[in-house]
Amino acid sequence: MTAVAPSTTPLTVLGPDHLVPAEQPTIYFLGVSTGSSSIQRVFPVWAAELGLGQAVLRGIDLPVGAPAADARRIVEFLAADPLAAGMQITSHKVAVAEAAGDLFAARRPLATLMEEISCVTKEADGLHGFAKDPVAGELALDAIVPADHWQRTGANAVLLGAGGAGTALAWCLARQERGARRPASLVVTDTSERRLSHLAEIVRQVGGDLPLRLVHVTSTDDTDRVLAEQPAGTLVVNATGLGKDLPGSPIGADAVLPEQAIAWDLNYRGDLEFLGTAGMQPEERGVRIEDGWTYFVHGWLQAVKEVFRVDVPTSGPGFDRLSELAREAR
Repeated sequence: MTAVAPSTTPLTVLGPDHLVPAEQPTIYFLGVSTGSSSIQRVFPVWAAELGLGQAVLRGIDLPVGAPAADARRIVEFLAADPLAAGMQITSHKVAVAEAAGDLFAARRPLATLMEEISCVTKEADGLHGFAKDPVAGELALDAIVPADHWQRTGANAVLLGAGGAGTALAWCLARQERGARRPASLVVTDTSERRLSHLAEIVRQVGGDLPLRLVHVTSTDDTDRVLAEQPAGTLVVNATGLGKDLPGSPIGADAVLPEQAIAWDLNYRGDLEFLGTAGMQPEERGVRIEDGWTYFVHGWLQAVKEVFRVDVPTSGPGFDRLSELAREAR
């Protein structure tokens, strides 16, 4: 594929009340603070590398908890914009599925299972919805957690948050097809019993033999007690969005993580308070911290793959080059 120079069109951030049709092939990005995302700088570089011609990215900002009508209006705009190639959705995956699911000609099986839409493509029969978090999550998970980790340690996985990202990662961890690459048990915390129930149903469908513990929490103290009970080597994931879209952390400032824990924040930008606490653990506890950069790269490459119908590597030299280009642009 022949590379071309990246477009010099200024990157634009729209709001639901200021949606203006594109002037060239465009992938839209629906989030909370899209102007701060590294993808604003990364996409033009990837577009050149992958031969996407004059395709550009435009952000659409929508606050957390915005009215359902706003999400629906954005999807209607996408469907009507002739130069829109598709859309990547970060913080509003569930909201789009609930508010505008009837506007889609088709939803792929994972989008139906997860009850969310994270990527939208435009096909001859209309909009198609995908749930790409499970795919990106599994790719990032296997890059972060060694293949023999669970067998070697007998450790658990703790997901802090049962929203879209947490549920997708639960799917990754629980699938029977993963065999020995599953934790001894899966522990999930959330402030919503409804979200916990939905996650549990998905885990039962794909990996019902994996021990699952659901913990309804109302404070960081509740979460800290869960962490204190975990064995050495436990994977602890911040899947709440706290530290990026909203301030704060799901754990207390004095939380004690398990020895040899892997502390993974699905965020890569923001105050990353969760990783700050993890990084302050005594050195002898051997806690390893990982931010969400690898998850970010896989997630966006999966969206680019679907929207522009291009082959995108998920490992090896090809992926390493795209990841390095992204890091340099960041």
